[in-house]
Amino acid sequence: MKDQEKSWWMCSECENVFQSEIAPSACPNCSKICTFLNVTCFIPECGGPDNVDMRLVAAKSAESRRK
Repeated sequence: MKDQEKSWWMCSECENVFQSEIAPSACPNCSKICTFLNVTCFIPECGGPDNVDMRLVAAKSAESRRK
């Protein structure tokens, strides 16, 4: 599978960002069972699907700090 067909995922626990075809059941970084946010860029402004949408990453990070 080519990287273009993979999505970027962010762990809700440790905020690790990684690329995978589908969200795993556990985070490859912290090994916890988490919720994963798809942070793939889908617009030209952030470079398209080969890239992470840093606006989504920043928003999720800010949200988790408020909790």
